[in-house]
Amino acid sequence: MAERKASALWDNQIVKGALVESVRKFDPRIQARNPVMFVVEVTALAVTMILVKNILAGRTSLVGFELQIALWLWFTVGFANFAEAMAEGRGKAQADNLRKTRTQTQARQIKQGQEIMVPATSLRRDDVVMVKAGEVIPGDGEVIEGVAAVNEAAITGESAPVIRESGGDRSAVTGGTTVISDWIKVRITANPGETFLDRMIGLVEGAQRQKTPNEIALSILLAGLTIIFMLVCVSLYPFALYGGTTLTLPVLVALLVCLIPTTIGGLLSAIGIAGMDRLVQHNVLAMSGRAVEAAGDVDTLLLDKTGTITLGNRMATAFLPVLDVRVEDLADAAQLASLADETPEGRSIVVLAKREYNLRGRELMDTDARFIPFTAQTRMSGVDIGDRKIRKGAADQAVKFAREHGGATPPELAGIVERIAKGGGTPLVVVDGARVLGVIHLKDIIKEGIKERFARLRAMGLRTVMITGDNPLTAAAIAYEAGVDDFRAEATPETKLALIREEQAQGKLVAMIGDGTNDAPALAQADVGIAMNAGTQAAREAGNMVDLDSNPTKIMEVVEIGKQLLITRGALTTFSIANDVAKYFAIIPAMFVIGYPELQSLNVMHLATPQSAILSAVIFNALIIIALIPLALRGVRYRPVGAASMLTRNLLIYGLGGVIVPFIGIKAIDLIVAALHLA
Repeated sequence: MAERKASALWDNQIVKGALVESVRKFDPRIQARNPVMFVVEVTALAVTMILVKNILAGRTSLVGFELQIALWLWFTVGFANFAEAMAEGRGKAQADNLRKTRTQTQARQIKQGQEIMVPATSLRRDDVVMVKAGEVIPGDGEVIEGVAAVNEAAITGESAPVIRESGGDRSAVTGGTTVISDWIKVRITANPGETFLDRMIGLVEGAQRQKTPNEIALSILLAGLTIIFMLVCVSLYPFALYGGTTLTLPVLVALLVCLIPTTIGGLLSAIGIAGMDRLVQHNVLAMSGRAVEAAGDVDTLLLDKTGTITLGNRMATAFLPVLDVRVEDLADAAQLASLADETPEGRSIVVLAKREYNLRGRELMDTDARFIPFTAQTRMSGVDIGDRKIRKGAADQAVKFAREHGGATPPELAGIVERIAKGGGTPLVVVDGARVLGVIHLKDIIKEGIKERFARLRAMGLRTVMITGDNPLTAAAIAYEAGVDDFRAEATPETKLALIREEQAQGKLVAMIGDGTNDAPALAQADVGIAMNAGTQAAREAGNMVDLDSNPTKIMEVVEIGKQLLITRGALTTFSIANDVAKYFAIIPAMFVIGYPELQSLNVMHLATPQSAILSAVIFNALIIIALIPLALRGVRYRPVGAASMLTRNLLIYGLGGVIVPFIGIKAIDLIVAALHLA
């Protein structure tokens, strides 16, 4: 798989764009969507107004201190804006790369049998266009005639061309891709502005990203904590008056900002947007943040067999001769019978004979050779060369052909055929006139590394279920070889849908991977429906994720990114809350020690003055957001370990770290503030 390189974390263009965007985000209408940061902006505005009022009134004794408080409160909002803008900027950089594929393409529109050159932007749904080698496909559509190799690198980053042809599950084409051989007629399926590329750009930019249920719940929790600390700060005012401590409104609101969960409040949106951005870096587009988060909580994964677990076509893997036949003779006859067979199975027979027995494909066109195509009636194909009549096909039909020419059935043939069938393979019997030569073993080829990937998914807590239309015997053999946890044979679209609903009724989240029209109902029902970009339009519309590389094994990266998003949010929430608790016990004793000398024993940090304590805390509160931006964008590394181990690790690192870091940071800043006489 060719992955698009991720933008550098501090790319100059992204940083410049984020700085501009962070200024725009000071708009109160934008801040209102984040209750915590909205409170910070309101308090910053209040302190600024008090500062201006004092300056105009000539009360300049505390102007320097209040100015610093106001500036750092505005910096706190600005740093949170910058974190979100950085996450959005990385997505927009991806969108800019995609947007480059949208050029003013000229299209060969077919009207009344004539080709007319028109701008691609003028095409509408159901228009038909001709696309020839070297030309860009002008819009999303379905191939209705022809077959061609298409370069989809502009969309997927994958350099290898893919075949697109009319009919079946490989007929969908995407605007902006290039035909590199032959020609195709395409029926446009989307109006301008509605194309898949347009939706990709909108999704990647993440501007309309919906909040997930967990994110909404966390926002409510943070709003609740903010209200609680507002009540705490208000209650401190009478205590300060009673103890003779000067507690001005700027100090009070600064204390409030230090105690409410500004760290996670400022990074929450950035974490979600960065999760979607990490998916884009793996060439997977999520239709919403909900899909990314759901991927992290998936319990059951349903995979279609053909094209997902297997390569998609049965391939020849062995030549098994009967007792009195040399394997070389069987391979030679099988290759001769397959030279004109353009099916993947036929080509694989020719390749196997060449690879294993050094049999080169013969040129028979100049001889009296007559090729016999496969038909549903005969269930055989082959070639007649002079007096030789070579056939390959279903066991009963091939044996019948041999008997009609005076031959007999070797007694060992039935055992070979039965052994292949029980192993999940397909036996093709080869005969040369009256003589039965042996059997070609066709089997579904399991994709390389798939078993190891399923083992990793199992370690992540996912149950894998293979769905196939094969008979139970074949399905069981493939399931065992692939290493899936369970399988469903002879499956229909209704079966897939019923299985997903059954799992969901048990409270499980289900992911489904598919590429065909018959997969669309299941993709729509699944909590995470991953459609292959090379599949049908119906499948792409039904899923809530699209894999641009059409690599079904990429589900592991999708799940890991989803889990990483959840872990990152949990880890930074733990750090933020621990951070706030630590600041409470670090600041309060220093602020009230003059009025209440008994608090000196709790003033373990020995901060210089109450003013220095609050200023140091405000500065630390702003800087910690900037310090955590790289972690929010990269995400906390996911390890496939148990929930208990993960919880213990996060509590030790982010819980304990959230308690210790403020003491160290605030003390260091206090020393600088005192040395520079800033308070």
